[in-house]
Amino acid sequence: MNNPRRGVYPGTFDPITNGHLDIISRATRVVDRLVIAIAANPGKEPLFSLKERFDMVCAEAEAMTNGDGTRIEVKTFDNLLMDFVMQQDATLIVRGLRAVSDFEFEFQMAGMNRRLNPTVETVFLMASDRHQLIASRLVKEVATLGGDVGEFVSARVRDRLIEKLETNRRRQAAAAKGD
Repeated sequence: MNNPRRGVYPGTFDPITNGHLDIISRATRVVDRLVIAIAANPGKEPLFSLKERFDMVCAEAEAMTNGDGTRIEVKTFDNLLMDFVMQQDATLIVRGLRAVSDFEFEFQMAGMNRRLNPTVETVFLMASDRHQLIASRLVKEVATLGGDVGEFVSARVRDRLIEKLETNRRRQAAAAKGD
């Protein structure tokens, strides 16, 4: 293909959920190359380090079947999204919408990005009905309280999440003993 369509799907992916995977799968039908862009985003105080999130997303991307010829890459970034998009020679930003409540924020971001670079389009993909309620924040909360998150994340991610939460509990307990 002479001029492949390149898209960027940005997010924190803390952790990557089945909802994210749904959007990735559907985005690969729209672009020839999809870059899953993991934001460092320290302001959100992610549970997983950037490297841990990168490793999880890579494992999930590898597990996805991609027989339609679309190439998926996973990269991290800590700069302005529009600068990252241009570095990737992309012309499309993919954003997922779960509910109407997501729209206002995403609409503002798309407008700002359009002002920064009018040659880059933002495409919104609606989450499928079975993934509309999945949010990384809620998955972490359910897991923290001992709930089963197997319906919301892959088994690989579930195991990493449980392991991370247990490690954090042990650290907190050790720190409390040291006080």
